[in-house]
Amino acid sequence: MRITVVGDVLLDVDINGAATRLSPDAPVPVVDVADVRRRAGGAGLVATVLAQDGHDVALVTAVSDDDGASHLRRALAGVSVLAGAPLAPTPTKTRVRIGTHPMVRFDEGCAPAPVPSTTREMITAIASADAIVVADYGRGITANTDIRAALSDAAHRVPVVWDPHPAGSEPVEGIAVVTPNLAEALASAKAGGLEPSRTGAEEAGRYLLKKWGSAAVLVTRGEDGALLLSAGEPAHGIPAPKTTVSDPCGAGDRLAGSLAVHLGLGLDLAQASTRAVEDASAFLAAGGAAALAVATEAPETSPVVELKGLELVDTGDLHPDGAQLAHAVRARGGTVVATGGCFDLLHAGHARTLAAARSMGDCLIVCLNSDESVRRLKGARRPIVSVEDRAELLLALECVDAVVVFGEDTPEACLTHIQPDIWVKGGDYTPEELPEARLVAGWGGRCVTVPFHPARSTSGLAAALAKVS
Repeated sequence: MRITVVGDVLLDVDINGAATRLSPDAPVPVVDVADVRRRAGGAGLVATVLAQDGHDVALVTAVSDDDGASHLRRALAGVSVLAGAPLAPTPTKTRVRIGTHPMVRFDEGCAPAPVPSTTREMITAIASADAIVVADYGRGITANTDIRAALSDAAHRVPVVWDPHPAGSEPVEGIAVVTPNLAEALASAKAGGLEPSRTGAEEAGRYLLKKWGSAAVLVTRGEDGALLLSAGEPAHGIPAPKTTVSDPCGAGDRLAGSLAVHLGLGLDLAQASTRAVEDASAFLAAGGAAALAVATEAPETSPVVELKGLELVDTGDLHPDGAQLAHAVRARGGTVVATGGCFDLLHAGHARTLAAARSMGDCLIVCLNSDESVRRLKGARRPIVSVEDRAELLLALECVDAVVVFGEDTPEACLTHIQPDIWVKGGDYTPEELPEARLVAGWGGRCVTVPFHPARSTSGLAAALAKVS
């Protein structure tokens, strides 16, 4: 499908690291940077996701000629970028994360910009599209009169989905769907003289439906799903699938892009909206926008946990690299395998189980109990080997692709974050008896058990070592 995305591009930068000490200059954490990842944001994120889905994507936008723009163009590989006169500077949003916790965000160059110019190729991309997504981030592209005229004409032929912005332009009349979130819908209604309640999604949506002259308004409500409103029809509530979300960034972009695709394939409004909400939830469950970022300042190694970050994740936090590896493997059509345990004093039984697990798919992610978790499960004298050394030894095995440390007594939160296709455990029981079986089945995964190897255990090895110490 030929899809044209019209809107403002941003550069999103994620600085990921660990914090194990405070600065001597002020009571603030010192972040040891593990990597810096960059991705296209705004309309660029919509275009990137659609291109990864296999669509023929053209991006009608404005791109600067500064250093940020060079990163943007690399991140937009696979997307046909059609840009007007350069704008400076590139709007950049930099997030600092400790583990998976956002700590601070810096915005640069995000002030209102002059309305960019257009080219013939930009207008042609709008006119020739099978579906159109407008991702307005308030930087002026949707205020261009030529682009607005082209969008107005296109709305008579193909579905146009408009994702609005408080600082952006009003949608042109006659488009298929406008997708404000609840806060945006309430703010727009209040600016129009209404006083809807904080939960008045229907009241605000009805007002915007009339104001914008669109065929429908889909008010998104985060974990509460969305509310679809169209003229002469009752409001249609769409629930969101339950999922664990570590970073909601990009949910609206994923939803708008999916909605345009489903409408372009001929689904009706209710069906397309339901599918789009499901797609947005699945996108967040797979790591959201952060999973699309490209490490541009990371060591030249496999995508594994940085050991200097393990002191932080020992409190129970999840390092994002495991989820990012899982997302990348699945995006290539591969199978993600995971296993878990304490792995205290690696022995031949561990090695055989790990090798067997890796043979079942295209990557193996080990969910590793933190030191505190091991102590709670095994007693005060365990672990014998620290989490740093246990992770390093596991990563030294050719069959292990990534390690994620968790601090809980069970790996359920870790599994939900990674969502492996296959969960492997050693034992003399059936896969259905595993406590994680129902959880893994929830996203379509399956559990597999491999036999224990007699006379090979950490306790036995520790006892043998004690005799010769």
